[in-house]
Amino acid sequence: MSRFPFVKQYVSKPKTVGAVLPSSKYLADRIIKHINFDDAHYIVEYGPGTGVFTDRILRERNQETMILLFECNTEFYKILTRKYKDEPNLYIINDSAEHIEKYFTEYGIPCVDYIVSGLPFASLPHNVSSSILIQTRKHLKEGGRFITFQYTLTKKSLIDQYFKEINIEREVRNFPPAYVFCSS
Repeated sequence: MSRFPFVKQYVSKPKTVGAVLPSSKYLADRIIKHINFDDAHYIVEYGPGTGVFTDRILRERNQETMILLFECNTEFYKILTRKYKDEPNLYIINDSAEHIEKYFTEYGIPCVDYIVSGLPFASLPHNVSSSILIQTRKHLKEGGRFITFQYTLTKKSLIDQYFKEINIEREVRNFPPAYVFCSS
């Protein structure tokens, strides 16, 4: 794999890899600030890429918190499995977030406290985005949060269909600048 996995994967799979570069630490900070790690039993991350948000989640979490990563890109999945091979209570799944229900049953997860997403909803097919958001809403616990970022506001109306309240913040210290959506 090249030294620049994002560039290579973006060029070869632009519909599923939404960026040329990994997210900045500033975007990771803005995403992670919405998680109360003291009360989190289950955290799911969609599309972790090379693990920028995952690194922060692992640093902050309680050791008993179970974390599931859904990465459908095989090259990123390989990077993640090598990088986190010794991490307890972390499960990396090489599958689409559309299929979370199957894995929640397999791992005995009743509901999720937080779902963090790096998925590029603007470039995913509408039916895939809708399926993922339906599953997300279904499996978040009462009071749970869905936290995602997008580079535009074009999919806000789609996300509005599944979540009552959405707080939006802008992070300009990312390339490109991003909007963080925190839904409940």
